Amino acid sequence: MKKRIISAIVMLLIVIPVVWYGNDVFRLGVGIISILALKEIFDLKISHRPYPLLVELIASICLLLIVLAEYEGYSILFGVTYRGIAILLLTLLGLTVFYDKEKYRATDALFLIGSVILLGVSFNAMILARMTDLYLFIYLILIFIFTDTFAMLMGMAFGRHKLIPKVSPKKTIEGSVLGSVIGTVVACTFYHFLVSPITLSVILVTLALSIIGQIGDLIFSKIKRENEIKDFSNLIPGHGGILDRLDSTIAIMLAFLLVYGIL
Repeated sequence: MKKRIISAIVMLLIVIPVVWYGNDVFRLGVGIISILALKEIFDLKISHRPYPLLVELIASICLLLIVLAEYEGYSILFGVTYRGIAILLLTLLGLTVFYDKEKYRATDALFLIGSVILLGVSFNAMILARMTDLYLFIYLILIFIFTDTFAMLMGMAFGRHKLIPKVSPKKTIEGSVLGSVIGTVVACTFYHFLVSPITLSVILVTLALSIIGQIGDLIFSKIKRENEIKDFSNLIPGHGGILDRLDSTIAIMLAFLLVYGIL
């Protein structure tokens, strides 16, 4: 527990100034985090062997181009358009022709392409939220923090019925419901005072984002269970890896793209 608390304090000391400053500093920070997350995907070794270095390099470049893409469709990296991203994605698939199947298969390429798009779009949405408004970004993060925290605490205190035990044995229905209720109340309160007066649609969207965040948590728990690992990495002592900490956030940021015009 002591290690977990110290790690949390260190993370906050790094993250808060970066989020507050925004601009290219925030973009750079998100870019670094996205690469660390992709590294955890590489280390899953879904094919039970390392990926070729060239493949990892191309996947990493493609991820950065998606993460740092400007919203009108252009990247801040050398003016590369989404055509450049398409070329890199096709290259990831095309390289399977030149590598022995024991080193790099088509299924490996499809897995990497899916991972790059998933991480790229979600981290790009994170930048979009922050560049739109600091307080809107904080509102989204509060949904994740309070839902996740109180789902655990309420589950420990009142949990009697398992949510989906085959995926996450410790999560309970009571904890999930109360976590979403508290997360919605806290986030909506913040939104009302620092973003804009809340409406029924904002309340419903917040509740939906809270639920989707929990689904994201379960999705990444299933990935870990299928790969028989406890954490995606040991990067953050006491917390696991980037994907362990941002599993719910990734889902929330993807859903944010669907409700961007409502908030």
